[in-house]
Amino acid sequence: MRPRNLDEVRGQEHIVGPTSVLRRAIEKDDLHSLVLFGPPGTGKTSIARIIARMTNSHFEILQAVTGGVSDIKKIAADAAERFKFYQQRTILFVDEIHRFNKSQQDVLLPFVENGTLLLIGATTENPLYELNNALLSRLRLYVLKALDEKAIRLIIKEALGDEERGLGSFDIRIDEAAIGIIISLVKGDARMALNILEAAVNSYAEPGGTLDINAPLLQQITGKPMLKYDKTGDYHYDTISAFIKSIRGSDPDAALFWLAAMLEGGEDPKFIARRLIVHAAEDVGLADPYALTLATAAARSVEFVGLPEARIPLAEATIYLASAPKSNSSKTAIDQAIAAVRNSPKISVPPHLGDTSHSRAGTLLGKGKGYKYPHDYGGYVKQNYLPDELQGSRFYQARDNGYEKKIKEFLAMVNQKTKPSPKS
Repeated sequence: MRPRNLDEVRGQEHIVGPTSVLRRAIEKDDLHSLVLFGPPGTGKTSIARIIARMTNSHFEILQAVTGGVSDIKKIAADAAERFKFYQQRTILFVDEIHRFNKSQQDVLLPFVENGTLLLIGATTENPLYELNNALLSRLRLYVLKALDEKAIRLIIKEALGDEERGLGSFDIRIDEAAIGIIISLVKGDARMALNILEAAVNSYAEPGGTLDINAPLLQQITGKPMLKYDKTGDYHYDTISAFIKSIRGSDPDAALFWLAAMLEGGEDPKFIARRLIVHAAEDVGLADPYALTLATAAARSVEFVGLPEARIPLAEATIYLASAPKSNSSKTAIDQAIAAVRNSPKISVPPHLGDTSHSRAGTLLGKGKGYKYPHDYGGYVKQNYLPDELQGSRFYQARDNGYEKKIKEFLAMVNQKTKPSPKS
């Protein structure tokens, strides 16, 4: 059921639709080097194969997992000879191009740069991170989307109706509920949808009989939802980003959804717990100091009980953090203080704040002289605690959210009590 032409490519109209830039280039046989980036089962390889049939260029295919530097050099040498004697360009299609190491990319670069090879790469990993900048700058990036419900539904019906390439020669009935289940299971992956249909036929179809594809049958085939989740890839980082931003945005429902997506995808729960601790300090902060305690307790629970039970303390911490008042004043304060340290030409501790644990530190080095012990003054006394060159610097700005409002009021009170008395 692989698409035979651009009109049969489903769900990627923005890439190969009638008015798209890539389609016009393909139809004019005036291609540029490019990379097709998108989830599995969205049509990257299909588009490359269609280009191979539509172009007058010679088409070479190289699997990144098996191709080496010598393969690249040989293809490039043949391409140069082909163009010299026949004026025919060579298109090199590299599947899973993200698996090319730096050496392979460096070897490929000059051939792409001088036009010996017109490169088409396909990848499920973000090329911004997987390809070096020199090579990436010579490629046009096309981003394919996970197929929507309409596209998957159409592909299912085409496969069941096509007698030549699909399952049309079988007497198969499928209800709308079953189609909906498949759509939910495959998460935009057309190849996975076709694999489920094929598994149903191979396992349950009888010669001359009728096969009903329904929810119970799908449950037997799949067992559980098949969630695509690469714990080291782009989707991993996007999902944890969505999780944290949902918590920061005070949306517990969205945060729980992304938590569930990570757990179902096999994410390490300790990784999630670490991010909760960071978020509790960074984004909830002093607006609710208990948030950090709860996040730390959730992390300890994950280590102690493990999954599946650990999902509950993770969910508890997620809901609490999402529902807590927010303040990033701690992060802002420490970042400003670090900047001040880095920008200071010198850092010297004022003598009155120096260490006086040695009995002669005061007499010989002048340490501690002039220090005012706050408890002798009712708990608060005005004196300098910063280096002389940083006097008056303010790093922490208390907010009005949650508990931090009390902190703000306390600091205002301290400032008032330690303010010098007006001269009479």
